[in-house]
Amino acid sequence: MKKKIAVNTRLLLKDKLEGIGYFTHETLKYIVRANPDIDFYFLFDRKHHSEFIYAPNVHPVELFPQARHPFLYIWWFEWSVANWLNTNKPDLFLSPDGYCSLRANVPQLAVMHDIAYEHFPKHNKFLQQKYYEFFMPRFAHKATRIATVSHYSKSDIEKYYEILPEKIDVVFSAVKENFSPLTEAEKVSVKEKYTSSKNYFVYAGSVNPRKNVANMLLAFDRFKQESASDLKFVIAGAKGWQTGEIFDTWNSLQFKHDVIFTGRLSLEEMKQVIGAAQVSLYVSLFEGFGVPPLEAMACGVPAITSTSSSMPEICGKAALFANPNSVEDISTKMKMLIENETLRNSLIELGFEQYHKYSWEATAKLLWESCKKAMTT
Repeated sequence: MKKKIAVNTRLLLKDKLEGIGYFTHETLKYIVRANPDIDFYFLFDRKHHSEFIYAPNVHPVELFPQARHPFLYIWWFEWSVANWLNTNKPDLFLSPDGYCSLRANVPQLAVMHDIAYEHFPKHNKFLQQKYYEFFMPRFAHKATRIATVSHYSKSDIEKYYEILPEKIDVVFSAVKENFSPLTEAEKVSVKEKYTSSKNYFVYAGSVNPRKNVANMLLAFDRFKQESASDLKFVIAGAKGWQTGEIFDTWNSLQFKHDVIFTGRLSLEEMKQVIGAAQVSLYVSLFEGFGVPPLEAMACGVPAITSTSSSMPEICGKAALFANPNSVEDISTKMKMLIENETLRNSLIELGFEQYHKYSWEATAKLLWESCKKAMTT
């Protein structure tokens, strides 16, 4: 009898793939094609797009309601998904966003990318935080196995939720495949479009407090004051939650007119903006994996990132590290990378080596091994 695997695919949204959605897309694409003898049931919370039906062994299932609010998460996972799982009895329920179904009586594999909400509870909306606090520890214990994206996140989950280390598999993540160095002509074109042909630092990611954008803005202002440089600072990403302090900080800068907010960009636009930069600046407060510095490395752009959480593990010796809580340290590292050509070239070379350590095929294979363990536990 053929095995059946159900997958939470609610984040597979046409033209709206973000972090976990992209992880879901890349890993499932490989897994379903590598296992044609298994039936995969993709559980969507809205009308699905044919782009995500990767092979004939994928069967879409649309379950009401659209789960985009804590109350609707409960409805979707604890009623719609639970009823479907208990009725159809798949061999596994794979949930790439870490949400399980407490009412479902089937083996479950939760991919918990990080537990940032345990470290920075004030960075989430009230109901979202309460949902995390109540459900995530229960999901961690309900899950047959847990997968996560770094050894840092593994130990974090072990510590906070008292989970045995042998229950957690590290599968890592990877860079989107379109990231690669730009031609000189492309770099000229991008700088003409965004910075009036000036060189620039780039931050690529959502604009929210956990990403530490305010301190990066202050560090840029300090860098400008001390260096008399004409570099700009491009902030490439969508505006997130609790941005008031960030924009108050921007408004207080002496060189605020040298900061460019692009808003949400397409994947190709993001590659262009990162690839034409002098330096990638990604000194966030907390990351479970932290893809943007690796994307910069893939484009041949040296990266400054954070000494915190998983970043030293993921970036190895291929980045310059700064204390996210020290504006002075961030600014000093910015100055070092602009003024020291030998250091820049060394980090660019090391960056190419570092980002190649991760691939979607390798991550998919590790995730599949975790699936097999969950089905035989």
